[in-house]
Amino acid sequence: MVHPLELRFKYHFSGDRPTNRLDKPEYFLAHLTDLLNNFGGFFASSLQPIFDEKAQAVGSDLEWNFYNASHAYITALLPILRHKIASYLPQISSHPQLLSHFVHELMNFDNEIRESWNYLPDPYTDDNWKGMTWEVLTEQGWFELWLQVEKDFALARYKEIVDAPDSGHIDYDGVDRSATKPTKAAIRVNDLLETITERYQPLSSFSQKLRFLIDIQITIFDQFHERLHSALEAYLAMTSTIGRTVQGADGTSVEGVAGLERLSRVFGSAEYLEKKMEDWSNEVFFVELWSELQERVRQNKDGGKNVAGSMSVADVASRTSQAVTNGNDHGEASEGALFDETASAYRRLRLRSESIITSTLTSNMRTALKPYSRVSTWATVSASLASPLPPTSDLSPAMRTLSTEISFLSRTLGVAPLRRIVRQVLLSIQTYIWNNILTRNMFSAAGATQLVSDVEHLCNVVDAALGSAAQVAAQRTGPKSAENGSASQDSDQQGTSPLGLWDVEKRLFKDNESARVVLGELNIETLSEAEARSVLEKRVEISS
Repeated sequence: MVHPLELRFKYHFSGDRPTNRLDKPEYFLAHLTDLLNNFGGFFASSLQPIFDEKAQAVGSDLEWNFYNASHAYITALLPILRHKIASYLPQISSHPQLLSHFVHELMNFDNEIRESWNYLPDPYTDDNWKGMTWEVLTEQGWFELWLQVEKDFALARYKEIVDAPDSGHIDYDGVDRSATKPTKAAIRVNDLLETITERYQPLSSFSQKLRFLIDIQITIFDQFHERLHSALEAYLAMTSTIGRTVQGADGTSVEGVAGLERLSRVFGSAEYLEKKMEDWSNEVFFVELWSELQERVRQNKDGGKNVAGSMSVADVASRTSQAVTNGNDHGEASEGALFDETASAYRRLRLRSESIITSTLTSNMRTALKPYSRVSTWATVSASLASPLPPTSDLSPAMRTLSTEISFLSRTLGVAPLRRIVRQVLLSIQTYIWNNILTRNMFSAAGATQLVSDVEHLCNVVDAALGSAAQVAAQRTGPKSAENGSASQDSDQQGTSPLGLWDVEKRLFKDNESARVVLGELNIETLSEAEARSVLEKRVEISS
Protein backbone atom coordinates (compact mmCIF):
# COMPACT_ATOMS: atom_id res chain seq x y z
CA MET A 1 0.00 0.00 0.00
CA VAL A 2 2.89 2.39 0.72
CA HIS A 3 4.78 1.56 -2.48
CA PRO A 4 2.93 4.10 -4.71
CA LEU A 5 3.54 6.75 -2.06
CA GLU A 6 7.24 5.88 -2.08
CA LEU A 7 7.40 6.32 -5.85
CA ARG A 8 5.69 9.68 -5.53
CA PHE A 9 8.19 10.74 -2.85
CA LYS A 10 11.15 9.73 -5.01
CA TYR A 11 9.73 11.64 -7.95
CA HIS A 12 9.60 14.89 -5.99
CA PHE A 13 12.75 14.54 -3.90
CA SER A 14 15.31 12.91 -6.18
CA GLY A 15 17.42 14.30 -8.99
CA ASP A 16 17.18 17.94 -10.04
CA ARG A 17 13.51 18.52 -9.28
CA PRO A 18 12.81 22.05 -7.89
CA THR A 19 11.32 20.39 -4.80
CA ASN A 20 14.62 18.61 -4.11
CA ARG A 21 16.57 21.44 -2.49
CA LEU A 22 19.41 21.04 0.00
CA ASP A 23 18.36 24.18 1.86
CA LYS A 24 14.74 23.03 2.24
CA PRO A 25 14.59 19.73 4.15
CA GLU A 26 11.21 20.87 5.41
CA TYR A 27 9.87 20.13 1.91
CA PHE A 28 10.34 16.36 2.10
CA LEU A 29 9.54 16.24 5.83
CA ALA A 30 6.31 18.16 5.28
CA HIS A 31 5.47 15.83 2.38
CA LEU A 32 5.65 12.82 4.71
CA THR A 33 3.59 14.65 7.32
CA ASP A 34 0.97 15.38 4.67
CA LEU A 35 0.87 11.70 3.72
CA LEU A 36 0.16 10.86 7.34
CA ASN A 37 -2.51 13.50 7.72
CA ASN A 38 -4.18 12.67 4.40
CA PHE A 39 -4.29 8.89 4.73
CA GLY A 40 -3.92 8.26 8.45
CA GLY A 41 -7.64 8.66 8.99
CA PHE A 42 -8.33 6.03 6.33
CA PHE A 43 -6.06 3.54 8.07
CA ALA A 44 -7.70 4.24 11.42
CA SER A 45 -11.30 4.01 10.20
CA SER A 46 -11.08 1.40 7.44
CA LEU A 47 -8.14 -0.85 8.29
CA GLN A 48 -8.23 -0.84 12.08
CA PRO A 49 -11.39 -3.02 12.22
CA ILE A 50 -9.69 -5.51 9.90
CA PHE A 51 -6.60 -5.43 12.15
CA ASP A 52 -8.78 -6.13 15.17
CA GLU A 53 -10.36 -9.15 13.49
CA LYS A 54 -6.97 -10.49 12.43
CA ALA A 55 -5.61 -10.06 15.95
CA GLN A 56 -8.40 -12.22 17.35
CA ALA A 57 -7.91 -14.82 14.64
CA VAL A 58 -4.15 -15.31 15.02
CA GLY A 59 -4.16 -15.54 18.79
CA SER A 60 -2.06 -13.91 21.49
CA ASP A 61 1.31 -14.94 20.03
CA LEU A 62 0.90 -12.94 16.83
CA GLU A 63 -1.72 -10.32 17.69
CA TRP A 64 0.94 -7.61 18.24
CA ASN A 65 1.38 -7.53 14.44
CA PHE A 66 -2.13 -6.08 14.18
CA TYR A 67 -2.03 -3.69 17.13
CA ASN A 68 -2.55 -0.28 15.50
CA ALA A 69 -3.14 0.42 11.80
CA SER A 70 -2.03 4.07 11.98
CA HIS A 71 1.20 3.16 13.73
CA ALA A 72 1.83 0.42 11.18
CA TYR A 73 1.34 3.01 8.45
CA ILE A 74 3.94 5.30 10.07
CA THR A 75 6.35 2.38 10.44
CA ALA A 76 5.97 1.64 6.73
CA LEU A 77 6.67 5.27 5.77
CA LEU A 78 9.79 5.79 7.89
CA PRO A 79 12.12 3.69 5.67
CA ILE A 80 11.39 6.18 2.89
CA LEU A 81 12.68 8.95 5.14
CA ARG A 82 15.70 6.91 6.25
CA HIS A 83 16.70 6.34 2.64
CA LYS A 84 16.37 10.04 1.85
CA ILE A 85 18.40 11.06 4.92
CA ALA A 86 21.15 8.59 4.03
CA SER A 87 21.72 10.37 0.71
CA TYR A 88 20.97 13.88 2.01
CA LEU A 89 23.31 14.14 5.02
CA PRO A 90 26.62 13.60 3.17
CA GLN A 91 25.68 16.47 0.84
CA ILE A 92 25.19 18.97 3.68
CA SER A 93 27.85 17.73 6.13
CA SER A 94 30.29 20.46 5.07
CA HIS A 95 27.64 23.20 5.27
CA PRO A 96 27.08 24.07 8.95
CA GLN A 97 24.05 26.25 8.32
CA LEU A 98 22.28 23.51 6.36
CA LEU A 99 23.15 20.81 8.91
CA SER A 100 21.83 22.91 11.78
CA HIS A 101 18.65 23.70 9.90
CA PHE A 102 18.06 20.06 8.96
CA VAL A 103 18.41 18.75 12.53
CA HIS A 104 16.06 21.46 13.76
CA GLU A 105 13.46 20.52 11.14
CA LEU A 106 13.89 16.82 11.89
CA MET A 107 13.20 17.51 15.58
CA ASN A 108 9.99 19.28 14.58
CA PHE A 109 9.03 16.27 12.47
CA ASP A 110 9.60 13.91 15.41
CA ASN A 111 7.50 16.11 17.70
CA GLU A 112 4.69 16.13 15.15
CA ILE A 113 4.69 12.33 15.00
CA ARG A 114 4.71 12.02 18.79
CA GLU A 115 2.10 14.66 19.56
CA SER A 116 -0.33 14.09 16.70
CA TRP A 117 -0.11 10.30 16.46
CA ASN A 118 1.31 9.18 19.81
CA TYR A 119 3.48 6.86 17.76
CA LEU A 120 4.78 3.70 19.43
CA PRO A 121 6.56 1.30 17.07
CA ASP A 122 6.47 -1.47 19.66
CA PRO A 123 3.26 -1.65 21.74
CA TYR A 124 4.81 -4.14 24.15
CA THR A 125 7.50 -1.89 25.52
CA ASP A 126 7.31 1.07 27.88
CA ASP A 127 10.00 2.92 25.94
CA ASN A 128 8.87 5.94 23.96
CA TRP A 129 9.83 6.32 20.33
CA LYS A 130 13.30 7.86 20.26
CA GLY A 131 12.70 9.56 16.95
CA MET A 132 14.48 9.95 13.66
CA THR A 133 16.69 12.64 15.20
CA TRP A 134 18.05 10.08 17.65
CA GLU A 135 18.78 7.67 14.79
CA VAL A 136 20.70 10.38 12.90
CA LEU A 137 22.65 11.79 15.85
CA THR A 138 23.28 8.64 17.85
CA GLU A 139 23.08 5.57 15.64
CA GLN A 140 24.60 7.24 12.59
CA GLY A 141 27.08 9.28 14.66
CA TRP A 142 26.29 12.82 13.51
CA PHE A 143 25.97 14.26 17.02
CA GLU A 144 29.56 15.47 17.51
CA LEU A 145 29.57 17.36 14.23
CA TRP A 146 26.17 18.89 14.91
CA LEU A 147 27.16 19.85 18.47
CA GLN A 148 30.27 21.61 17.17
CA VAL A 149 28.19 23.43 14.56
CA GLU A 150 25.72 24.62 17.19
CA LYS A 151 28.54 25.61 19.53
CA ASP A 152 30.26 27.63 16.80
CA PHE A 153 27.01 29.42 16.00
CA ALA A 154 26.31 30.14 19.68
CA LEU A 155 29.82 31.46 20.38
CA ALA A 156 29.70 33.60 17.23
CA ARG A 157 26.41 35.09 18.39
CA TYR A 158 27.87 35.61 21.87
CA LYS A 159 30.80 37.50 20.36
CA GLU A 160 28.40 39.71 18.42
CA ILE A 161 26.57 40.47 21.66
CA VAL A 162 29.62 41.46 23.71
CA ASP A 163 31.22 43.36 20.82
CA ALA A 164 28.12 45.46 20.16
CA PRO A 165 28.69 49.20 20.85
CA ASP A 166 25.88 49.29 23.42
CA SER A 167 26.68 45.98 25.12
CA GLY A 168 27.93 47.70 28.27
CA HIS A 169 25.02 50.13 28.53
CA ILE A 170 22.77 49.67 31.53
CA ASP A 171 19.27 48.67 30.39
CA TYR A 172 16.78 50.66 32.47
CA ASP A 173 13.75 49.37 30.55
CA GLY A 174 14.47 45.65 30.25
CA VAL A 175 13.47 44.72 33.82
CA ASP A 176 11.04 45.85 36.51
CA ARG A 177 11.60 49.34 37.95
CA SER A 178 12.28 47.98 41.43
CA ALA A 179 14.84 45.41 40.19
CA THR A 180 18.56 45.84 39.70
CA LYS A 181 19.30 46.94 36.15
CA PRO A 182 21.61 44.66 34.12
CA THR A 183 23.55 45.61 31.03
CA LYS A 184 22.07 45.06 27.60
CA ALA A 185 24.72 42.39 27.03
CA ALA A 186 23.52 40.40 30.05
CA ILE A 187 19.92 40.43 28.82
CA ARG A 188 20.97 39.41 25.32
CA VAL A 189 23.21 36.63 26.63
CA ASN A 190 20.28 35.29 28.63
CA ASP A 191 18.05 35.42 25.54
CA LEU A 192 20.73 33.54 23.59
CA LEU A 193 20.96 30.84 26.27
CA GLU A 194 17.18 30.42 26.36
CA THR A 195 17.18 30.00 22.59
CA ILE A 196 19.86 27.32 22.93
CA THR A 197 17.68 25.48 25.44
CA GLU A 198 14.86 25.44 22.91
CA ARG A 199 17.27 23.94 20.36
CA TYR A 200 18.27 20.91 22.38
CA GLN A 201 15.26 20.40 24.66
CA PRO A 202 13.54 17.97 22.22
CA LEU A 203 16.55 15.59 22.23
CA SER A 204 15.71 12.16 23.60
CA SER A 205 19.27 11.33 24.68
CA PHE A 206 20.21 12.38 28.22
CA SER A 207 23.93 12.40 27.39
CA GLN A 208 23.38 14.67 24.41
CA LYS A 209 21.27 17.12 26.43
CA LEU A 210 23.92 17.24 29.15
CA ARG A 211 26.66 17.80 26.57
CA PHE A 212 24.69 20.70 25.11
CA LEU A 213 24.25 22.18 28.57
CA ILE A 214 27.91 21.89 29.53
CA ASP A 215 29.67 22.44 26.21
CA ILE A 216 27.59 25.41 25.08
CA GLN A 217 25.43 27.00 27.76
CA ILE A 218 27.78 26.75 30.73
CA THR A 219 30.72 27.64 28.48
CA ILE A 220 28.98 30.89 27.52
CA PHE A 221 28.12 31.55 31.16
CA ASP A 222 31.79 31.04 32.04
CA GLN A 223 33.02 33.34 29.28
CA PHE A 224 30.64 36.13 30.30
CA HIS A 225 31.64 35.67 33.94
CA GLU A 226 35.28 36.06 32.95
CA ARG A 227 34.38 39.23 31.07
CA LEU A 228 32.62 40.71 34.11
CA HIS A 229 35.47 39.64 36.39
CA SER A 230 38.03 41.27 34.09
CA ALA A 231 36.00 44.50 34.07
CA LEU A 232 36.03 44.53 37.87
CA GLU A 233 39.76 43.88 38.01
CA ALA A 234 40.34 46.64 35.45
CA TYR A 235 38.41 49.09 37.63
CA LEU A 236 40.46 48.16 40.69
CA ALA A 237 43.69 48.54 38.73
CA MET A 238 42.66 51.95 37.41
CA THR A 239 41.68 53.23 40.85
CA SER A 240 44.85 52.05 42.56
CA THR A 241 47.69 54.51 43.07
CA ILE A 242 50.06 52.40 41.00
CA GLY A 243 47.43 52.02 38.30
CA ARG A 244 46.98 55.77 38.00
CA THR A 245 50.73 56.31 37.81
CA VAL A 246 51.74 53.47 35.50
CA GLN A 247 48.69 53.31 33.24
CA GLY A 248 47.90 56.99 33.27
CA ALA A 249 44.23 56.23 33.83
CA ASP A 250 41.77 59.00 33.20
CA GLY A 251 40.45 59.87 36.63
CA THR A 252 37.05 61.00 35.38
CA SER A 253 36.29 57.50 34.04
CA VAL A 254 36.55 55.84 37.45
CA GLU A 255 35.54 58.60 39.87
CA GLY A 256 32.13 59.65 41.09
CA VAL A 257 29.10 58.44 39.15
CA ALA A 258 31.31 57.22 36.28
CA GLY A 259 33.09 54.82 38.63
CA LEU A 260 29.83 53.67 40.22
CA GLU A 261 28.40 53.03 36.75
CA ARG A 262 31.33 50.74 35.92
CA LEU A 263 30.75 48.80 39.11
CA SER A 264 26.97 48.72 38.66
CA ARG A 265 27.37 47.13 35.23
CA VAL A 266 29.20 44.22 36.82
CA PHE A 267 26.89 43.99 39.82
CA GLY A 268 23.67 44.25 37.80
CA SER A 269 24.74 41.73 35.17
CA ALA A 270 25.96 39.24 37.78
CA GLU A 271 22.77 39.49 39.83
CA TYR A 272 20.55 39.23 36.74
CA LEU A 273 22.16 36.05 35.41
CA GLU A 274 22.45 34.52 38.89
CA LYS A 275 18.68 34.92 39.32
CA LYS A 276 18.06 33.54 35.84
CA MET A 277 20.05 30.42 36.73
CA GLU A 278 17.97 30.03 39.89
CA ASP A 279 14.80 30.31 37.80
CA TRP A 280 16.09 27.78 35.28
CA SER A 281 16.96 25.34 38.05
CA ASN A 282 13.26 25.26 39.00
CA GLU A 283 12.00 24.67 35.46
CA VAL A 284 10.62 21.20 34.74
CA PHE A 285 13.11 20.48 31.96
CA PHE A 286 16.18 21.17 34.11
CA VAL A 287 14.67 19.51 37.19
CA GLU A 288 14.13 16.32 35.18
CA LEU A 289 17.64 16.54 33.74
CA TRP A 290 19.06 16.93 37.25
CA SER A 291 17.01 13.99 38.56
CA GLU A 292 18.18 11.74 35.74
CA LEU A 293 21.78 12.78 36.35
CA GLN A 294 21.51 11.82 40.01
CA GLU A 295 19.90 8.51 39.12
CA ARG A 296 22.73 7.68 36.73
CA VAL A 297 25.30 8.57 39.35
CA ARG A 298 23.63 6.29 41.89
CA GLN A 299 23.49 3.41 39.42
CA ASN A 300 27.16 3.78 38.52
CA LYS A 301 28.55 4.57 41.98
CA ASP A 302 30.33 1.22 42.28
CA GLY A 303 31.15 0.61 38.64
CA GLY A 304 33.12 3.79 37.99
CA LYS A 305 31.48 4.21 34.60
CA ASN A 306 30.97 7.55 32.92
CA VAL A 307 27.55 9.09 33.46
CA ALA A 308 27.26 11.02 30.20
CA GLY A 309 29.25 9.92 27.18
CA SER A 310 32.93 10.41 27.97
CA MET A 311 32.24 12.54 31.07
CA SER A 312 32.90 11.08 34.51
CA VAL A 313 31.06 12.01 37.69
CA ALA A 314 33.89 14.37 38.66
CA ASP A 315 33.82 16.03 35.24
CA VAL A 316 30.09 16.65 35.44
CA ALA A 317 30.24 17.81 39.07
CA SER A 318 32.95 20.37 38.35
CA ARG A 319 30.78 21.99 35.68
CA THR A 320 27.34 21.63 37.28
CA SER A 321 27.12 20.95 41.03
CA GLN A 322 29.22 19.23 43.68
CA ALA A 323 25.94 17.89 45.05
CA VAL A 324 26.21 15.27 42.30
CA THR A 325 29.07 13.62 44.17
CA ASN A 326 27.21 13.94 47.48
CA GLY A 327 24.35 11.94 46.04
CA ASN A 328 26.86 9.39 44.81
CA ASP A 329 28.37 8.98 48.27
CA HIS A 330 25.14 8.56 50.21
CA GLY A 331 23.03 6.76 47.64
CA GLU A 332 20.12 9.16 48.06
CA ALA A 333 18.78 12.29 46.45
CA SER A 334 20.86 15.35 47.25
CA GLU A 335 19.96 19.00 47.25
CA GLY A 336 21.36 20.87 44.32
CA ALA A 337 20.78 22.00 40.75
CA LEU A 338 22.52 21.88 37.40
CA PHE A 339 23.73 25.48 37.63
CA ASP A 340 25.05 25.42 41.21
CA GLU A 341 28.73 25.88 40.36
CA THR A 342 28.11 28.57 37.77
CA ALA A 343 25.55 30.41 39.91
CA SER A 344 28.00 30.34 42.84
CA ALA A 345 30.66 32.00 40.69
CA TYR A 346 28.22 34.74 39.71
CA ARG A 347 27.12 35.10 43.35
CA ARG A 348 30.71 35.64 44.49
CA LEU A 349 31.17 38.24 41.76
CA ARG A 350 27.95 39.98 42.80
CA LEU A 351 28.94 40.10 46.46
CA ARG A 352 32.41 41.36 45.65
CA SER A 353 31.16 44.09 43.33
CA GLU A 354 28.58 45.17 45.92
CA SER A 355 31.33 45.39 48.52
CA ILE A 356 33.43 47.55 46.18
CA ILE A 357 30.44 49.81 45.45
CA THR A 358 29.96 50.28 49.19
CA SER A 359 33.63 50.99 49.86
CA THR A 360 33.82 53.35 46.87
CA LEU A 361 30.83 55.39 47.98
CA THR A 362 32.10 55.38 51.56
CA SER A 363 35.52 56.59 50.42
CA ASN A 364 33.93 59.31 48.29
CA MET A 365 31.91 60.50 51.28
CA ARG A 366 34.94 60.60 53.57
CA THR A 367 36.76 62.72 50.99
CA ALA A 368 33.76 65.04 50.62
CA LEU A 369 33.46 65.43 54.41
CA LYS A 370 37.07 66.56 54.91
CA PRO A 371 36.29 70.30 54.57
CA TYR A 372 33.45 69.84 57.07
CA SER A 373 35.80 68.16 59.55
CA ARG A 374 37.97 71.31 59.53
CA VAL A 375 35.15 73.57 60.75
CA SER A 376 36.29 75.17 64.02
CA THR A 377 33.36 77.37 65.03
CA TRP A 378 31.35 74.84 67.02
CA ALA A 379 32.06 76.54 70.34
CA THR A 380 31.03 80.00 69.10
CA VAL A 381 28.14 81.56 71.01
CA SER A 382 25.47 82.90 68.63
CA ALA A 383 23.13 85.68 69.67
CA SER A 384 20.21 84.29 67.67
CA LEU A 385 19.49 81.15 65.70
CA ALA A 386 17.57 81.26 62.42
CA SER A 387 14.87 78.64 61.97
CA PRO A 388 15.32 76.46 60.07
CA LEU A 389 19.07 76.55 60.08
CA PRO A 390 20.84 76.34 56.72
CA PRO A 391 23.56 73.68 56.45
CA THR A 392 27.15 74.60 57.19
CA SER A 393 28.75 75.80 53.96
CA ASP A 394 31.57 73.27 54.24
CA LEU A 395 28.98 70.48 54.21
CA SER A 396 28.01 71.29 50.60
CA PRO A 397 30.57 68.92 48.94
CA ALA A 398 29.28 66.01 51.03
CA MET A 399 25.65 66.85 50.26
CA ARG A 400 26.38 67.05 46.53
CA THR A 401 28.28 63.76 46.54
CA LEU A 402 25.59 62.01 48.57
CA SER A 403 22.78 63.34 46.37
CA THR A 404 24.45 62.61 43.03
CA GLU A 405 25.75 59.14 43.79
CA ILE A 406 22.76 57.78 45.73
CA SER A 407 20.40 59.20 43.08
CA PHE A 408 22.30 57.21 40.48
CA LEU A 409 22.28 54.03 42.57
CA SER A 410 18.56 54.39 43.30
CA ARG A 411 17.88 54.21 39.54
CA THR A 412 20.29 51.35 38.97
CA LEU A 413 20.01 49.00 41.96
CA GLY A 414 17.13 46.99 43.32
CA VAL A 415 15.58 47.82 46.67
CA ALA A 416 17.45 45.21 48.73
CA PRO A 417 21.04 45.93 47.58
CA LEU A 418 20.34 49.67 47.65
CA ARG A 419 19.26 49.45 51.29
CA ARG A 420 22.31 47.42 52.23
CA ILE A 421 24.68 49.89 50.57
CA VAL A 422 22.97 53.04 51.89
CA ARG A 423 22.89 51.60 55.40
CA GLN A 424 26.65 51.02 55.31
CA VAL A 425 27.30 54.48 53.88
CA LEU A 426 25.21 56.15 56.58
CA LEU A 427 27.02 54.17 59.25
CA SER A 428 30.34 55.36 57.82
CA ILE A 429 29.09 58.98 57.89
CA GLN A 430 28.02 58.49 61.50
CA THR A 431 31.46 57.11 62.39
CA TYR A 432 33.21 59.94 60.55
CA ILE A 433 31.17 62.63 62.34
CA TRP A 434 31.79 60.94 65.68
CA ASN A 435 35.54 60.51 65.21
CA ASN A 436 36.36 63.77 63.45
CA ILE A 437 33.81 66.27 64.73
CA LEU A 438 32.00 65.25 67.90
CA THR A 439 35.05 63.95 69.78
CA ARG A 440 37.49 66.61 68.51
CA ASN A 441 35.59 69.84 69.15
CA MET A 442 33.92 71.74 71.94
CA PHE A 443 30.29 72.76 71.37
CA SER A 444 28.21 75.67 72.49
CA ALA A 445 24.42 75.42 72.41
CA ALA A 446 24.49 77.10 68.99
CA GLY A 447 27.17 74.70 67.72
CA ALA A 448 25.23 71.66 68.91
CA THR A 449 22.08 72.97 67.25
CA GLN A 450 23.99 73.54 64.00
CA LEU A 451 25.33 69.97 64.09
CA VAL A 452 21.81 68.63 64.57
CA SER A 453 20.67 70.70 61.60
CA ASP A 454 23.56 69.50 59.43
CA VAL A 455 22.82 65.85 60.15
CA GLU A 456 19.15 66.46 59.37
CA HIS A 457 20.13 68.03 56.04
CA LEU A 458 22.18 64.92 55.21
CA CYS A 459 19.19 62.72 56.02
CA ASN A 460 16.94 64.86 53.82
CA VAL A 461 19.42 64.54 50.96
CA VAL A 462 19.28 60.76 51.26
CA ASP A 463 15.47 60.83 51.37
CA ALA A 464 15.32 62.96 48.24
CA ALA A 465 17.94 60.89 46.41
CA LEU A 466 16.09 57.65 47.09
CA GLY A 467 12.77 59.20 46.15
CA SER A 468 10.86 57.77 49.10
CA ALA A 469 11.22 58.56 52.78
CA ALA A 470 9.55 55.28 53.68
CA GLN A 471 12.20 53.41 51.76
CA VAL A 472 14.95 54.75 53.99
CA ALA A 473 13.25 54.68 57.36
CA ALA A 474 15.47 51.84 58.52
CA GLN A 475 18.64 53.45 57.20
CA ARG A 476 18.16 56.68 59.10
CA THR A 477 19.06 55.00 62.39
CA GLY A 478 22.77 55.66 61.79
CA PRO A 479 22.85 59.44 61.32
CA LYS A 480 19.99 59.93 63.77
CA SER A 481 22.13 58.41 66.50
CA ALA A 482 24.66 61.18 65.96
CA GLU A 483 21.79 63.65 65.85
CA ASN A 484 20.37 62.30 69.09
CA GLY A 485 23.78 62.54 70.70
CA SER A 486 23.94 66.20 69.74
CA ALA A 487 20.34 66.75 70.70
CA SER A 488 21.05 65.47 74.19
CA GLN A 489 23.60 68.24 74.49
CA ASP A 490 21.08 70.83 73.39
CA SER A 491 17.84 69.74 74.97
CA ASP A 492 17.62 72.73 77.26
CA GLN A 493 17.93 75.14 74.31
CA GLN A 494 15.56 73.41 71.87
CA GLY A 495 12.72 72.75 74.25
CA THR A 496 12.08 69.33 72.67
CA SER A 497 12.47 67.49 75.97
CA PRO A 498 11.61 68.29 79.58
CA LEU A 499 15.16 67.28 80.47
CA GLY A 500 17.62 70.15 80.76
CA LEU A 501 21.34 70.06 80.20
CA TRP A 502 22.23 70.10 83.88
CA ASP A 503 19.64 67.49 84.76
CA VAL A 504 21.01 65.18 82.06
CA GLU A 505 24.58 65.84 83.19
CA LYS A 506 23.73 65.02 86.80
CA ARG A 507 21.95 61.76 86.03
CA LEU A 508 24.42 60.68 83.33
CA PHE A 509 27.41 60.93 85.63
CA LYS A 510 25.67 59.54 88.74
CA ASP A 511 26.06 55.84 87.89
CA ASN A 512 25.58 53.45 84.98
CA GLU A 513 22.01 52.53 85.89
CA SER A 514 20.97 56.17 86.08
CA ALA A 515 22.82 56.84 82.81
CA ARG A 516 20.96 54.03 81.01
CA VAL A 517 17.62 55.39 82.19
CA VAL A 518 18.27 58.93 80.99
CA LEU A 519 19.63 57.67 77.65
CA GLY A 520 16.43 55.67 77.23
CA GLU A 521 14.34 58.77 77.95
CA LEU A 522 16.30 60.59 75.25
CA ASN A 523 15.77 57.66 72.80
CA ILE A 524 19.53 57.23 72.40
CA GLU A 525 20.24 53.55 71.67
CA THR A 526 23.65 53.47 70.01
CA LEU A 527 25.80 55.17 72.66
CA SER A 528 27.27 53.44 75.68
CA GLU A 529 27.27 55.20 79.04
CA ALA A 530 30.96 56.07 78.66
CA GLU A 531 30.47 57.42 75.13
CA ALA A 532 27.53 59.55 76.23
CA ARG A 533 29.58 61.03 79.09
CA SER A 534 32.53 61.77 76.85
CA VAL A 535 30.41 63.57 74.27
CA LEU A 536 28.50 65.55 76.90
CA GLU A 537 31.82 66.77 78.24
CA LYS A 538 32.29 68.50 74.89
CA ARG A 539 29.72 71.12 75.92
CA VAL A 540 31.53 74.32 76.82
CA GLU A 541 29.14 74.90 79.73
CA ILE A 542 30.13 71.64 81.40
CA SER A 543 33.85 71.76 80.68
CA SER A 544 34.23 75.33 81.97
